Amino acid sequence: MAKQIYRLQSSKMIGGVCAGLADYLEIDSTLIRLLFVAVGLLTALFPMFLFYIIAWAIMPVKDEVGAIRKAEKPKNSKTKS
Repeated sequence: MAKQIYRLQSSKMIGGVCAGLADYLEIDSTLIRLLFVAVGLLTALFPMFLFYIIAWAIMPVKDEVGAIRKAEKPKNSKTKS
């Protein structure tokens, strides 16, 4: 199955976009955040702010809690009384 990009709710600071990009690229999220701020300052903030808002709206949220609950849930355990 192909790798998919998600916004991560568990390690977000604002919307989870940088955390999702870091998870997708398999690098530290702090590095992505620092790069985002640096590029934002070099481009007068508006283009990076616009990119972040668009990415926030488009990227799906990864439901990590739901995935954990599904893994912990026992599989159809029927008992006869």
